[in-house]
Amino acid sequence: MTAELMRERYEIQGGNFDTAGEISGEIKVILRDLGIDAANLRRLVVVAFEAEMNLVMYARRGTLTFILTDNEVNLEIRDEGPGIPDLELAFQEGYTTATDEMRELGFGFGMGLPNMKKNSDELKIETEVGIGTSVFARIRLDAHE
Repeated sequence: MTAELMRERYEIQGGNFDTAGEISGEIKVILRDLGIDAANLRRLVVVAFEAEMNLVMYARRGTLTFILTDNEVNLEIRDEGPGIPDLELAFQEGYTTATDEMRELGFGFGMGLPNMKKNSDELKIETEVGIGTSVFARIRLDAHE
């Protein structure tokens, strides 16, 4: 049985680009202070940042929860948003539904879900158009040391 060592849940407001990235930054500090090695820390932060940005860019609101156990970190992201009409298309590098405004801010290059997939040991997405999206990502702490 894997012991849960820490659980943090963050509320994220959609459209708030002023604070976008702060939560993944906070998670980085917490995990770095706990001694998570650099390779796993980078993977975790990439997944958390991409999830946070997707929520800010597309959803009305949502939550990001990270759960640290003795051998993995799980990220659970739930949003109230438009959902993803074509998940297969959304996983193609470079595909984006970002607005011109989002791209002018430096976001929306179509790498969010591909980066999350590359940096997770397990990634599950459930989405319903008009309702929202739930994402589960697992990063094993012993997998890439």
